[in-house]
Amino acid sequence: MANLSDSTSLEGFSRNESVKAASNHLRGLIKEELLEDTPAFGDDSEQLLKFHGIYQQDDRDRRKEARARGLDKHHQLMIRTRIPGGVVSPDAYIAHDEISRRWANNTLRVTTRQDFQLHGVLKGDIKKSIRAINDALLTTLGGCGDVERNIMCCPEPLDDEFHAQVQQSISAMVKELTPRTAAYHEIWLDGEVVKSSEPEVESLYREQYLPRKFKTTVALEGDNCVDIYAHDLAIVAMRGADGSLRGFNVLVGGGLGRTHNKPETFVAVAVPLAFVKPEQIVELAREVVAVQRDYGDRSNRRHARLKYTIADRGLDWFRDEVAKRVGFELQPPESLAWKPVDDHLGWHEQGDGKLYLGIYPASPRSAARPARGRRLRARTRGRAAGGGSRARSRSAAFTSPLVGKSKAMPREQPARPFRKARAERGAPECVVCSRRPAAARGRTWATSASSAPRLASTT
Repeated sequence: MANLSDSTSLEGFSRNESVKAASNHLRGLIKEELLEDTPAFGDDSEQLLKFHGIYQQDDRDRRKEARARGLDKHHQLMIRTRIPGGVVSPDAYIAHDEISRRWANNTLRVTTRQDFQLHGVLKGDIKKSIRAINDALLTTLGGCGDVERNIMCCPEPLDDEFHAQVQQSISAMVKELTPRTAAYHEIWLDGEVVKSSEPEVESLYREQYLPRKFKTTVALEGDNCVDIYAHDLAIVAMRGADGSLRGFNVLVGGGLGRTHNKPETFVAVAVPLAFVKPEQIVELAREVVAVQRDYGDRSNRRHARLKYTIADRGLDWFRDEVAKRVGFELQPPESLAWKPVDDHLGWHEQGDGKLYLGIYPASPRSAARPARGRRLRARTRGRAAGGGSRARSRSAAFTSPLVGKSKAMPREQPARPFRKARAERGAPECVVCSRRPAAARGRTWATSASSAPRLASTT
């Protein structure tokens, strides 16, 4: 099992490791291939594009016809936008909606990890699409690839000190764990190439980045709507007696992925690692990632996630290795207790005299239809919300503050978040599309007048 702790040689590493090492911090030949009049990127660039939040794919609907006629695949690209904590502004949502109409396949998808995805983008339109996303103050960098992915959080948009402090911690972690390479701005945003005698430094990811993707989520004490046990790094925000943020319980090594007939792969549940103070969480998160960078398996990508590192070396070894790197003593993890899972659907108090509404879209995909349909409703609600929405992690729900309390819309008489007959059958009606979901894997919108909408999704 080859890892960076053994040597700096690439012998025994997977091919992806050679591509990353030779990429000049994720540049490769992407910029040059963008100028070529070809429908697709080369093999090495295809791997590097993932770090920029882009997957090269082909049109599955046209695949069979192309094969029958002996034609090449119809290449297209998928763009994934990170939305840290699931908080998305109305302007950012509408910007993605416009991008999907102009350069994608007229659909905007909400993922179960609080991301937006745009499908069907052609190579000639990819740069314009990413520039438009950047103009909306979001980024695709780190949406895919062997780095820290989008950091998730409970979508509940309560207006109190505890939630504000948690969001500040998430923002600090995102800043620390995002790749520092200037390649993204140079390639997609026409950033100036800075010539310097000093080499560019990726202080966390270095030349090789991580052996595999790394997923982090943040839960709130008592509310496990983001499923902390299924993530590489799970952080539980704990309340103090005064209602403020007291600290974080940290768990590591979760993951639901496995490969059929590959016994070296398996599902794992995240296990408790430590308790840390609020000001220590960023450093701890960084060093957890750094240990995986140095000791994760780089010879077999199916065996390269953090859960396998911990299974092979033991939790005690992992805790000791992290403790050596942080500048403080790790405290024993505290016990956790969970309430029944709350999807945050329907009307709820949000703490500032207003209500927020959790919506259950029947499908994670919003499609453009002339002057009607759930997409038009979502755009209208996005403008009306003013403060934005939040994406959930369970069934991709959305929560968003909408209105102040009034007799016209009391909590006891919700404005059609559920109809009684359908609710009794266990399937809520979607506020956006007024349809009953065909399966239990929808998305939820939460909208509010005072805080940004949030994406929430169920795994």
